[in-house]
Amino acid sequence: MCLAIPAEVVEIQSDTMAKCRVGQSETYIDASTMLLESPAEIGDYVIVHAGFALRKLDFDEAQETLRLLRQMAGINENTPGAF
Repeated sequence: MCLAIPAEVVEIQSDTMAKCRVGQSETYIDASTMLLESPAEIGDYVIVHAGFALRKLDFDEAQETLRLLRQMAGINENTPGAF
C-alpha cells in the first residue's frame, strides 16, 4: 500500500518542481507541481505521492494528517527523526 504524505513547500525550484519538508523532520523531498490547480508558493502544504504534489492542503488538514500517520506508526512528534 502506498501513502500520500503532507509536506510543506520550502523552495520553488522551477515552474514545475518544489522542494518540500515532510512534517517537522529534516526529511526533504523534491515534488513535481505539474498536477496542482494553481502554482505552489513557499509555505503551502501539499499532499505528495510518488514524487507528485497532488493538491494543496490547509495547515490544519496537513497537521491532522501527520498526527494520524504518527499514530498509525506508533510514534509521536517528539520522537527523534519523527515526521
